[in-house]
Amino acid sequence: MLIPPPLSLYVHLPWCVRKCPYCDFNSHQGKGELPFGEYVDALLRDLDFDLPLVWGRTVQTVFFGGGTPSLFPPQHIDRFLQEASARLRFAPGCEITLETNPGTAEHGRFEEYRKAGVNRISFGIQSFDDGSLQRLGRIHDSHEAEAAVKLAQDAGFDNFNLDLMYALPQQTLAMAENDLQRAFALQPAHISHYQLTLEPNTVYFARPPKGIPDDDAAWDMQEHCQALLADAGYAQYEVSAYARPGRQCAHNLNYWRFGDYLGIGAGAHGKITLGSEQTILRRWKIKHPTAYLAAAGTPQAIGGDDRIDAARRPFEFMLNALRLREGFTLAGFEATTDLPESAIAAPLQQAFANGWLERDGDRIVPTELGRRFTNDAVELFL
Repeated sequence: MLIPPPLSLYVHLPWCVRKCPYCDFNSHQGKGELPFGEYVDALLRDLDFDLPLVWGRTVQTVFFGGGTPSLFPPQHIDRFLQEASARLRFAPGCEITLETNPGTAEHGRFEEYRKAGVNRISFGIQSFDDGSLQRLGRIHDSHEAEAAVKLAQDAGFDNFNLDLMYALPQQTLAMAENDLQRAFALQPAHISHYQLTLEPNTVYFARPPKGIPDDDAAWDMQEHCQALLADAGYAQYEVSAYARPGRQCAHNLNYWRFGDYLGIGAGAHGKITLGSEQTILRRWKIKHPTAYLAAAGTPQAIGGDDRIDAARRPFEFMLNALRLREGFTLAGFEATTDLPESAIAAPLQQAFANGWLERDGDRIVPTELGRRFTNDAVELFL
């Protein structure tokens, strides 16, 4: 039987001050006064519409993503969380993360976010080099980034993440190292460190910037920075995620372990295991904020529903699980896919033969070589 795994709640807040040229997320540059209150009303209608999918289940984590969620004043985050926790059971100590752009951080806001229930902050830093920040189209400089983190610390946040990118236009190995050293000085609990990629439907994809490091240079940065992170006490637990002991992002871990998540907001995606139907549903909402505001809480707000049949479940599972250093257990695979171990026996044997995966009892773990060929390993399960 399909056994519903842990449940998370993802809330998409779609506006930002300015669209970055590398960004392919569903984010929209805000113009004039944003309809914060109306949007929270729409989120609650959206949540009410989807509640029958998760009756009686407990929410383990909440994540406000964007866009730039920190554009929303704390009172609106507070109202949403109060209303949502009246509709859903939140687990004790529920991890509640708010993504923050340093350019929108203001003195006093962090205290109010904390009072509202937010207990984890994720800062979109990207770099501490002012030239790199300008080339990336960021609205903050390095000093504003450091100041924003210190404001959060003063407000009592000790569980926070810093997003950093490498292989940036005109970036050298020394510059990538300096970004990490400045991050370490702020003592974050978690660092997300990932390579800049040119995604379709972005300005950078249409007009690539000059000076992007080649593959060899990018690999040198990755290896060097991974060693620096390890030496500084940040253990890699996923392809681009590093954390102090006990400070892994519970919300993202739930994604990677093929957990369930309810997605509300413009363009939000969700994945829900329906025990009564013995099926897995992927649902996403329409993208444009104006259309979403008008349709939230009705069937017209649904961008699509897709039931994941048994043939696709191995690939869907591995797409997430093989990003983790811990890999996965065969029992976990069977419980979350309702498939026997024999359903993946042939691709597993091929992955073992290629040296990409290894078995330790019931657990399947990527090897060092496998971590370099994650996409190839995943494709075996298509």
